[in-house]
Amino acid sequence: MGFFSVFLFLILCSFEKAIIALAATSPEPHLPPHTTHTVEVNSLLPATTCTPSTKGHTNNKASILEVVHKHGPCSIFHKSSKTSTTKTDDKYHAQILKQDEARVNSIHSRLNYRIHDPFTQSAASTTLPAKSGLPLGSANYFVTVGLGTPAKQLSLEFDTGSDLTWTQCRPCLRSCYTQSEPIFDPSLSSSYKNLSCSSATCTQLSSAGIPHRCSSASSSCLYGIRYGDGSFSIGDFAKEKLTLTSTDVFEGFLFGCGQDNEGLFYGTAAPPVISPSATEEAPLTASSSPSSPRYPKESRRLGLAGIKVGGSQLSIAPSVFSSSGTIIDSGTVITRLPAKAYAALRGAFREAMKNYTLTKSFSLLDTCYNFSGYETVSYPKIAFMFGDGLTVDSDATGIFYVVSSSQVCLAFAGNKDDSDIGIIGNVQQKRLEVVYDVAGQKVGFAPASCP
Repeated sequence: MGFFSVFLFLILCSFEKAIIALAATSPEPHLPPHTTHTVEVNSLLPATTCTPSTKGHTNNKASILEVVHKHGPCSIFHKSSKTSTTKTDDKYHAQILKQDEARVNSIHSRLNYRIHDPFTQSAASTTLPAKSGLPLGSANYFVTVGLGTPAKQLSLEFDTGSDLTWTQCRPCLRSCYTQSEPIFDPSLSSSYKNLSCSSATCTQLSSAGIPHRCSSASSSCLYGIRYGDGSFSIGDFAKEKLTLTSTDVFEGFLFGCGQDNEGLFYGTAAPPVISPSATEEAPLTASSSPSSPRYPKESRRLGLAGIKVGGSQLSIAPSVFSSSGTIIDSGTVITRLPAKAYAALRGAFREAMKNYTLTKSFSLLDTCYNFSGYETVSYPKIAFMFGDGLTVDSDATGIFYVVSSSQVCLAFAGNKDDSDIGIIGNVQQKRLEVVYDVAGQKVGFAPASCP
């Protein structure tokens, strides 16, 4: 199964303002100035106005597909009235992190081959356990693409951790959840085509370890995918025209046309969308140059080998990272580390932040601070070290998850089991340019200059 073009660039422009400012009102940093970030507290809070990125729009060598934070001010789903810190906001962030935990559990179970088969699960019943009635929040990013002929615009979450692109389709033979845009109708597209169950493409289909099925009525190919929170989608595996920009149009794009979609889905046309390696079996590796070494093919893992806090490398045995491995995922919010690595990171970070008062934990985040009394704060820089000598610094906006100014938390968490794979989430990808070179089997990083 093929995919498009040579490189894919992903810039997760923060929906938080990235204003760097020096001031004398914050406590003296415990670390040398060049190893710390000093920022205005207000710059950590969500922005209220949209400032679209224009980086690369004049670059003749690459086309740009804008990636927007789902609940940022540039999003069509943004609620401008949601600017105050209330108890409802706490529930909103708690739901985001709960959903994030379910996603991580799903990734771990898939990699450990413990995923359930949605074809079997849904055949007996379409009833799911009762869930919270709160509108589901999401700290993920989405893109707007055109699907079909004529092209219908759909807002799809950008998920580099999923191996299947799908969206809801009419006539929704069993169940469709409510979405803000019209559901895609394949009968109105002249380029839509179901795949035959006997085709080579169908027989090779296996999403999240779940094999394909065949429609008894039409002998067409069926896909199925289930997530860790119990949500699932089942439907036709098909070909369609995909329009990214006016010049980037791809015939025969493979995707799932969902006819039974149930669970914790809300708002956008589909939870997962284009994964740069969705139809490739190549490993992805961190690289700083074409000559960088490649790593073994195991779930497309990065060669994370160490972490720096405040310019100093943490004392973590390399085996801690190599035994579990690490992937990068735009659909996971909070970066997950092996328990021993997280304990070392947390200890060093708390030591560097000892001039600030720790406050209560929030959901899975156990290192939180009350910054409500400060105009500016200083905190240590955090960097990832990879086995080929590459070091990637986290941007100032990529270290904290902000619930409110009185509860600003370190955006890392530890896995329960050291054997579970580590995940670099989208908080740490903010304002980084991430290059997916599928043909070269590498991932590259560079500082981005988005607003």
